Amino acid sequence: MSFSWKNRNVLVTGSTGLLGSWLTEALLERGANVTCLIRDQVPMSRLVRGGAIERVNIVRGGLEEFDVVLRAVNEYEIDSVFHLAAQTIVGTATRSVLSTFESNIKGTWNLLEACRMCDKIVKRVVMASSDKAYGDHEKLPYSEDEPLNGRYPYDASKACAEILAFSYAETFALPVATTRCGNLYGGGDLNYSRIVPGTIRSALLGERPIVRSDGKLIRDYFYVEDAVGAYLHLAEKFDELNLGGQAFNFGTSTPKNVLEMVALVLAAAGRQDLEAVVLDQVSNEIRAQYLDCTKAGEMLGWKPQFTMEAGLEKTVAWYRENEGDALS
Repeated sequence: MSFSWKNRNVLVTGSTGLLGSWLTEALLERGANVTCLIRDQVPMSRLVRGGAIERVNIVRGGLEEFDVVLRAVNEYEIDSVFHLAAQTIVGTATRSVLSTFESNIKGTWNLLEACRMCDKIVKRVVMASSDKAYGDHEKLPYSEDEPLNGRYPYDASKACAEILAFSYAETFALPVATTRCGNLYGGGDLNYSRIVPGTIRSALLGERPIVRSDGKLIRDYFYVEDAVGAYLHLAEKFDELNLGGQAFNFGTSTPKNVLEMVALVLAAAGRQDLEAVVLDQVSNEIRAQYLDCTKAGEMLGWKPQFTMEAGLEKTVAWYRENEGDALS
């Protein structure tokens, strides 16, 4: 029988974030019963402003609270988990190391333990890691066989979380798989310290975009609707391919340096006349990292649906349509 989300009980952590909002909407469209673990009120979140929050079950609390996590999984009889919640901003992670470790590491072991205790009902856990978990390697692009050498606080927290996931998979046969994506972008991201929304905001205001690094850092950039498709596809293939304990890279295999990405965003916004201001003030950043997504293609039959130009065009269109939010 083909996989269906209809009436399936799904838990999404991090549902007010960029990926979480889009993924929650996609699950609701497919008929899933979605429960969201929400710590903070985020009124500007796409989940809230788009109205999807009115159609989900809400459990109030943080991942750091084990009883809350266990209650969410157990009382709502969760079948599938998408664990997206984390402190994801590198600068914030560096300033607030302990809270980052609390959310990204302790929060992960709380979720994994809750799923282990409810192993009669939990059938699949898809956990968001990051390409940052690889740390710095001379060999590029990163394949899933590379060791996790994250050293900076955010990078290390993601590497630790993955090791915990693999431990639960190996020791308790917990059906958990991890994803390692590049830098996500898309409509609804109002964190303007990120290069894509920050550049779009500058373009709409007619201002020169700010580049905090030297502009030469090389990264993968991954459109959010492609990321949603990747997560859903992985979860749908879980039973068929017995994916517990597996990690998958997801991206478009088109790495760009920051200045190249700024130029593409400005072109999509029709503001090639604006020149970036390069501050060169960033530390604790790896110079180059990008992903080999061969495994996802060969094992899962997955491939991205959007070119970078198409993804940026859709993203710029969202900010134009929501210009009041984008410029606030």
